[in-house]
Amino acid sequence: MREIVLVTTNKAKTEEITDLLSHYQIQVKLAAEEKLEIQSHDLKEIVRYAAADLVGKIAKPYLLEDAGLFVDALNGFPGPYSSYVFKTVGVQGILAILAGSPNRGAEFRSAVAFHSDRTGLKVFEAVARGKIASHALGTGGFGFDPIFVPDEGSGKTFAQMSVPEKNRYSHRAKAVRMFAEWSAGSDNT
Repeated sequence: MREIVLVTTNKAKTEEITDLLSHYQIQVKLAAEEKLEIQSHDLKEIVRYAAADLVGKIAKPYLLEDAGLFVDALNGFPGPYSSYVFKTVGVQGILAILAGSPNRGAEFRSAVAFHSDRTGLKVFEAVARGKIASHALGTGGFGFDPIFVPDEGSGKTFAQMSVPEKNRYSHRAKAVRMFAEWSAGSDNT
């Protein structure tokens, strides 16, 4: 079994990524280092910068991820600022902003960065299209999961899904799966 270091302090994100990578015979260890997060409108730029900052600080191949909720009616807001917006206005704040709006389209985007001495830096991106629910549903997941209903799936919010079910449809799982398939196909870890 191959091993990579996951750079995150988010327990729910760790659970999702660990579950998914176990299907590819990749074992996940958590990093003691915290990632440096710049402010940018581009998720790829955020993860590239964070991954480059960790070169030499983490010996093993490592993986990190950043994501955001991009709401159509809000011109892509909160996007890469989703964590901050969640902490300040939360799920109810986004629902209040969208109250009465017929445009509920949205997407979650994920950018995953992988670094090893052998391969250098690789970035994988994915999207899950969906809509914003009229009210919060479910207790699983984290962040804006209780209000996001992916187009794929059974009409549940991410927060209503188990980790394996969410991993069938989520932006994060799609990006991590892209990494894992690239890694398995070329033995790059």
